[in-house]
Amino acid sequence: MEDHTSTRQGQLTGLKVVEFAHVVAGPLAGGMLADQGADVVHVEPPGDGDAARAMGPRRDGVPLWFKVAGRNKRSVTLDLHHETGREVARELVAWADVVIVTLRAGRLRAWGLDWEAVHALNPRAILLQISGFGATSSRADAPGFGKMGEARSGVVHLTGFPEGPPVHTGFSHGDAVTGLMGAFAVLAALHRRDTDPDFDGEWIDLALFEPLYRLVEWQIIAYDQLGTAPERAGNQLAVAPAAVINTYRSGDGDWLTVTSATTRSVLNVVRLLGLPDAEFATVEQQHAGRDRLDAALREWVAGRPSAVCLEEFERAEVVASRVFTAADIAADPVYAEREDIITVDDPDLGPVRMQAVIPHFRQAPGAVWRTGPALGEDNALVYGEWLGIDDKRLARLEDDDVI
Repeated sequence: MEDHTSTRQGQLTGLKVVEFAHVVAGPLAGGMLADQGADVVHVEPPGDGDAARAMGPRRDGVPLWFKVAGRNKRSVTLDLHHETGREVARELVAWADVVIVTLRAGRLRAWGLDWEAVHALNPRAILLQISGFGATSSRADAPGFGKMGEARSGVVHLTGFPEGPPVHTGFSHGDAVTGLMGAFAVLAALHRRDTDPDFDGEWIDLALFEPLYRLVEWQIIAYDQLGTAPERAGNQLAVAPAAVINTYRSGDGDWLTVTSATTRSVLNVVRLLGLPDAEFATVEQQHAGRDRLDAALREWVAGRPSAVCLEEFERAEVVASRVFTAADIAADPVYAEREDIITVDDPDLGPVRMQAVIPHFRQAPGAVWRTGPALGEDNALVYGEWLGIDDKRLARLEDDDVI
């Protein structure tokens, strides 16, 4: 049988993580850790499990999203509505190095998964608590989803064209960025745990709107100093606009993105279009002539197939790309050279392709050793082997529908 310390290769081999978290932000944070070798236990309610299991596209009735979202993790079932289930949850907390929760503050307190309870059970544990509005706000008990976080961050206000409505991105952007920042925060806390002899646990309190808000670095200082809020600018940047940045449709219907943000790179576009250098020699001239450049480039791209455009852009040292679809990604040689798409065997679907472990570590890389597991697939391993629950108690937990 497996020991609790993983033999899988990665930067985080031996790290023990338990997730009381569903759908995107919390599980993605845990997924980043799992990809690097951590043993991540994903706790799900008996019956339907994590709602993410039923989301997204399907093949022959088999949901595909959770095959990636749940990869490299252990799935256990546990009903936290019962005190017996909460007792097992406390054992998981005592076992773990990292606890990830996405429940509302009131539910966390009621179920003994808030900071005070976790810290009392496991003084060296790191608690990552993700919520809509943060544990210290007056809305700590309010529900929240990633799209709400995107809207509150200022990002949605900046996305879209001036004459149109604000636009969300076509995936769980706010949740995903929160997951990434959550994983970063866990690693920061682990560093302190490993270097500070007085380490006494850590509580990471992260609201869904905060990561994207942090990434738009200039919006608050600009408002503070200038008294104005940037507005939507389409494909242009809302501040420090580049002379060339937009999407253009080729003669054969493909969309291309072209970006030239430095004086030299803009002049490369100018020369490709046959316009006079002298009229675009300075930053001021380039910004003043931006609309003219944009119109000329749009006409130029529209008169050629995308492959010809890209070849000429490369010769002229103009930075450009086709706007990729999933089909383009799957066929792209750079993705193949980077080994960014891997094939993993799945018990329901056979071989499936998905994202590799990113970023790439060259000395001790992580790996994908399983797709998202079946609901409760690891009950016996986690509860029996890792927590040491005996067969009699396990049988009683099953009979009482706790697991």
